[in-house]
Formats: sequence, C-alpha cells, structure tokens
Amino acid sequence: MSNAAIGLVLLAAVMHASWNALVKTSGDRLAILGLIAGGHMLLGIAIATRFPVPAVESWPYIAASTVIHFGYYFLLYHSYRLGDLSHVYPIARGMSPVLVALGAQVFAGETLPLLAWAGVLTASIGIFMLSGNVFRRAVPPLMVLTAMATGVIIASYSLVDGMGVRVAGVAMAYIGWLFVFEGIAALFILGKILHGRRRVSGRVIWLGLLGGFLSGGAYGLVIYAKALAPLGVVSTLRETSVVFAALIGIVLMGERPWRLRIVASVIVAGGVILMTVGSI
Repeated sequence: MSNAAIGLVLLAAVMHASWNALVKTSGDRLAILGLIAGGHMLLGIAIATRFPVPAVESWPYIAASTVIHFGYYFLLYHSYRLGDLSHVYPIARGMSPVLVALGAQVFAGETLPLLAWAGVLTASIGIFMLSGNVFRRAVPPLMVLTAMATGVIIASYSLVDGMGVRVAGVAMAYIGWLFVFEGIAALFILGKILHGRRRVSGRVIWLGLLGGFLSGGAYGLVIYAKALAPLGVVSTLRETSVVFAALIGIVLMGERPWRLRIVASVIVAGGVILMTVGSI
C-alpha cells in the first residue's frame, strides 16, 4: 500500500469523524442527515459534469451501491433513535473491516498476509471497545442488532464500491454518479421521515451542507484509494475515523470515560500499524 493511499484514507478518516461530530452535536439529527445526503448529491453533480461517463461495466455496481446506501440511511436513522451514537456506532464500524477483508477474499480474490489479518482483527477489537459497556448494560437487544445490521450494510457498500471503481475506467466518474444517485435515494427516505416536522433553522442547514461535503469528500477519497490498494486494508484504515471521533469527543465535548477511549484508540493504532507492515 503506497504512502499516497495511506494519506488519502487517513485524511478521509478525519473528515468522516468531523461530520459525525456535526451529527452528534446537532439538535436536529434527522434534518442534518437529510442535508448531508443533499450535500452528497450536489458534490456528485459537480464531479459528474467534469468527467466522462464511467464504463458500462461499473453501472451495476453503482445501482447496487445506491440500493445498499438506501438501507444504510434507514438503519442509521434507527440506530440514532434506539441508542446513544457514541455507544452504538463503534459496533457498526468495528464489524466492517473484518467483513470487507473476508468479502474481498471471496469476491475479489484479495488474500491478506497473516500479519495484516492480525492487524485488521486488532483494530476491530479496539473499535468495538469504544462502544463502552453497551454489551453489559440493560439495553434493548434491538439496538445492538440494528447497529450490527448497519455494520453489515457498511461492509456491503464498501465491497461493492471497491470492485465497481476498478472497472469504471475513471475513478472520479464512478464517485460522481454514485453520489448523484445515492443522494436522490437518501433524500427520498429522509424526506419521508422529516415530513410534517417543524421548520429547519438556518444553522442546521449550513451544518448539514458542511457535513454533506465533508462526508462526500471523505468517502470519495476512500473509493479512490480502493483503486490503488487492497479493500480490507483501506476499510480498516478508514475506520480509524472512530478513533478521531473519540478524541474529538474527549477534547472538545468533554465525553467520559476518557481512559477506556484512550486505551481503545491505542489498540486501534497498533492494529493499523500491524496491518500496514503486514501489507507491504
């Protein structure tokens, strides 16, 4: 994996953590999510008009990813409704690296070295730890199941987009058209959810659009990196966003307990180092 690919994915992780912080601190999470989807679509239109149409072989992947993202926003909404984002979201993100690495081995023929696998598993364990004691608390089982289902969805679109961008001919063209169609689907779902709600404030609108550009830019960088590096490695590096989100929570939001978050972050970092060394 090249230094350029590593740099792209780590930048994407910081951007991803930033838009999640916007969602978490907003008083109107549903409106923020809808506006983030709108930001995706605007970014997609801007990209799609500047690059040639992607190869015909990639369109089934774009269609499949659009449908999967439809389910992603639906499950993400219910995850926010059922439980604490700081507890539930790491469950979803922690499942993704292992599932993507397994899927890449089965569907894309990418076999990671043993040391890289050790790194992926270590990073996933650290990400799970960031959910705190959610598995020991008296929480509704539906909350945990919804978070785990979200993790399966994340792994699914990560794998589909990783394979699709490789046959698109022009990576940016794939990214642009995916965002256009994904934005339409997400806006449809969130428009139904938000129907009949109170007026959205100007602050929420600007935060949502900013989150949309951060989210779209982050995932665009990840998709581009998947054309350059193994899918499982890219997915694991991407999930370091949870560590950045935890650090934002500790430093800027005063979230506690901070010791567990620091220990988990160190474990994730160790897993990423193992995985990177094992992939060289």
